Amino acid sequence: MSIVNHLKNTRQSLLTEIQKRFSIYSVAVLLMFSILSCSKDADPTTTSSGGTVTTITDTTTSTATPEGNTDTAANEDDLIANSTFSSVVTISFGTTVEITNPLSGSGVEVSVSNGDVVVNSTAEEVEYVLTGTTTNGSVKFYSEAKFKLTLNSVSITNSDGPAINIQSTKRVFVVLPDNSANTLTDGTTYTAYLEEDMKGTFFSEGQLIVSGGGSLSVKSKFKHGICSDEYFRMISGTITVTGAASDGIHTNEAFIADGGTINITASGDGIQCEQGYIVINDGAFTINSVDKGISAAYDLDNTIDPYLTINGGTINVTSTAGEGIESKSTLTINNGTITTKTSDDGINASDAMYINGGVIYAYSSSNDAIDSNGTLTVTGGTVVAAGTSAPEEGFDCDHNTFKITGGTLIGIAGASSAPTASVCKQPSVLLGSGSANKLINIQSSDGVEALTFLIPRSYSTMLFSSSKLKSGTTYTVYTGGSVTGGTVVNGLYTAGEYTPGTKSTSFTVSSMFTKVGGSIGPG
Repeated sequence: MSIVNHLKNTRQSLLTEIQKRFSIYSVAVLLMFSILSCSKDADPTTTSSGGTVTTITDTTTSTATPEGNTDTAANEDDLIANSTFSSVVTISFGTTVEITNPLSGSGVEVSVSNGDVVVNSTAEEVEYVLTGTTTNGSVKFYSEAKFKLTLNSVSITNSDGPAINIQSTKRVFVVLPDNSANTLTDGTTYTAYLEEDMKGTFFSEGQLIVSGGGSLSVKSKFKHGICSDEYFRMISGTITVTGAASDGIHTNEAFIADGGTINITASGDGIQCEQGYIVINDGAFTINSVDKGISAAYDLDNTIDPYLTINGGTINVTSTAGEGIESKSTLTINNGTITTKTSDDGINASDAMYINGGVIYAYSSSNDAIDSNGTLTVTGGTVVAAGTSAPEEGFDCDHNTFKITGGTLIGIAGASSAPTASVCKQPSVLLGSGSANKLINIQSSDGVEALTFLIPRSYSTMLFSSSKLKSGTTYTVYTGGSVTGGTVVNGLYTAGEYTPGTKSTSFTVSSMFTKVGGSIGPG
């Protein structure tokens, strides 16, 4: 081979080796870029709508200093453990009425006439035990001292009056023993006796305090299911008013709940305090009423303060004609899980309303969802308020002070009251219309989620306030889209991944109240 040819072959071999090495290098570079590109998948992914798939975070509801009422209506005298009952009188219903009365001639006299039992007592520390069944009988008590009334699987039906009629202004401890099931039914008409009040199936002139692990079922054909002309306190047990011609539970001075379960079906109000206050510390309530679900009011004496305070519990109210929860004075919600589905206002206060905590859903088919005729203050809690079309509002406090210092608020309706920016410590935004059964999402320009909400009904105005809204930040509103792996309560998502639908609008939080669209209520 000539030297020239040898040089040509050597040159060709070098070129071939260079090409191989360059190809390997190119593959390595492409692989490196591919890896880098894949590492960006953890960032929000841009979609065709221009938004990003965002991670939905918990509402992280902020809580500021509570305002309003924190009263629990605690009273040591209402604890049965603080009283002594040393004597037992037993009344057993059946074919005949059998009486066991160790205090006969010593302060307790019991008479029976046509199945109706009347007790006259001047004795102290007496427990009365009712048992057995009667389809045409009753028990009436006259007592000069407080007493214990144990309902031990008794069933009483009275055709012409209350099943139990307590004509005593003293405290009565009503005990439902564990595993006992008790039933009381009145008549469609009452036979009057002197000028005595007889306002319900279970009536008392004095205080009624219910405890125990058993149950009581009450049917009212004439007026109220349970009525006290002083106050009613529920500590434990289960009460079911299967039907009431008027109110399920009616009191004059107060209604207090510390626990237990109350189920009410009523043609009037579910629970009404006619001349006083209501305090709910705990308990489970299911109320189906024609008129108001839970109401504290006054009819005659305007010096009475008919406030209503909810410190806890689970409350479900459905009303076909009235408000869900109403105070003719100040209404304070400190905690609890509350759902109202009503024709009239969902939650209403005459003077002022304070929401400091809890999970609240108020839906009105023909009025405001949350309505204060005075001031409205929200310091915490998660509130979803759905009112109807204009001029009704999600949050309505006329033109009075609307103060927001914490919590999560979503109000949809025809309009909304405007938060009073000068006293607010948490931003709010007023937005325009939305359609039923569609998602609405608000996220910052860098893809941080502020709200993901499934709209329960069409609206023209939405008020939204949350600690997720940050001053000086620009947000984009999307409608539609989808959520995967979501956790939702009352339409509000607290977990999952949101894929945007259609971009609606953008806004920048420039003050405590930002109006983008929608309507501010007329009053």
